[in-house]
Amino acid sequence: MKILTIASAKGGVGKTTVTENLALALARQTGRTVLAVDLDPQNALALHLGLGPQELRGLSRASLSGQDWRDACFERQPGLYVLPFGAVTEYDLAALEAQIAARPRWLLDHLQALQLPDDALVLLDTPPGPSAYGRQALGIAHWVMVVMLADAASYATLPLMQRLVQTHCAPRPDFVDTFYLLNQVNSARQLSQDILRVLREAVGPRFAGSIHADEAVSESLALGMSVLDHGAHSQASHDILACAAFVAARMRAQVGAEV
Repeated sequence: MKILTIASAKGGVGKTTVTENLALALARQTGRTVLAVDLDPQNALALHLGLGPQELRGLSRASLSGQDWRDACFERQPGLYVLPFGAVTEYDLAALEAQIAARPRWLLDHLQALQLPDDALVLLDTPPGPSAYGRQALGIAHWVMVVMLADAASYATLPLMQRLVQTHCAPRPDFVDTFYLLNQVNSARQLSQDILRVLREAVGPRFAGSIHADEAVSESLALGMSVLDHGAHSQASHDILACAAFVAARMRAQVGAEV
């Protein structure tokens, strides 16, 4: 099992949309079992991957009731599974966060209990900024994907994400690398072009790519579909596939280095 944590320092950057489409693209490109896990109490990933708003099951309720997380996993397409956060009350959320605080291996233990194939890929969608969920997700990640917007406010959060990675990931021998992705890039705006250029220069080969602002993404969300299916020929779909190919290549290279 290899783990890619999707993270951002601020909300509103489209991190869950990236997680959804990246998970689908990686499942198709690699042939691996891919599990997308929603660690954000907003529980948005389930809707992105086609589960109805009436579906209450998820890792939160399973954790609180002592159930196996497998009972809350849904197969969305062949090889692609989603584990929603689930719907909980404020009282339940406080109880869950207390449980997490008391168990440093909470997330890893639950993922290992799923008994996924050795070459399975797990994508962890985390809440923005520091959080109990994010700390555990960073603490077991082999790779981290930092999602940002091509604006000054998002770029200003880069040092915070780098500090979080340095604290929770870098000291571990099994941590491999951090990738950076710019989302909703508007090539007609000079600021977008400038941020894109500066980030590329700042992170070098860790730059995973950019996803252009594209109406096909919002249309797909409204239809409960992936942009890879609804807008297969769109610019955003092309960008996502290129990002997935970048991630898959880095993972293959790492596997080769471990042999």
